[in-house]
Amino acid sequence: MIALVPLAQVSPQAVDALLDKAFGADRRARTAYRVRAGTEAIDALSFAAVVTDGRLLGTIQCWPVLLRCDQGDTVPLVMVGPVAVEPSSQRDGIGRALMARALEAASESSLDGAHALMLIGDPEYYGRFFGFMADRTARWRLPGPFEPRRLLALGDDVPDCAGALGPRVLQPA
Repeated sequence: MIALVPLAQVSPQAVDALLDKAFGADRRARTAYRVRAGTEAIDALSFAAVVTDGRLLGTIQCWPVLLRCDQGDTVPLVMVGPVAVEPSSQRDGIGRALMARALEAASESSLDGAHALMLIGDPEYYGRFFGFMADRTARWRLPGPFEPRRLLALGDDVPDCAGALGPRVLQPA
């Protein structure tokens, strides 16, 4: 049986090992890592899929980011991902379940940016199953290379402005 639990209940070493398996050891060079550099994953929106014997099968992490619009506004957003699934368990619905749980948590959250989600991913998948679209992200700039069609957003609070996306460091409560 698979359970979805807060990611904070899983060892960071296990999470890193899974991310390396899913994305390769060079994953830290990706633009997504630059967007969220210096931030910590948002505990309330990050989850793990584990089996009863404690094995980690999947994770989803969400990160605080900020869009600095060229006209001067700053808009907090939440970057969704990475979604990582143990390669032998891919296509078992684990990634989809993790994504649904993170989206549910975001919809119930009062955290700044929780109603303005973004990710870098496959528009055919994230659009079809979760409603993410690139209609308001065309003028966003990221600190590294990316395919504009893969820069997706979801939520009523997502701005349609030109601007630079980068990390947002949350202050302790």
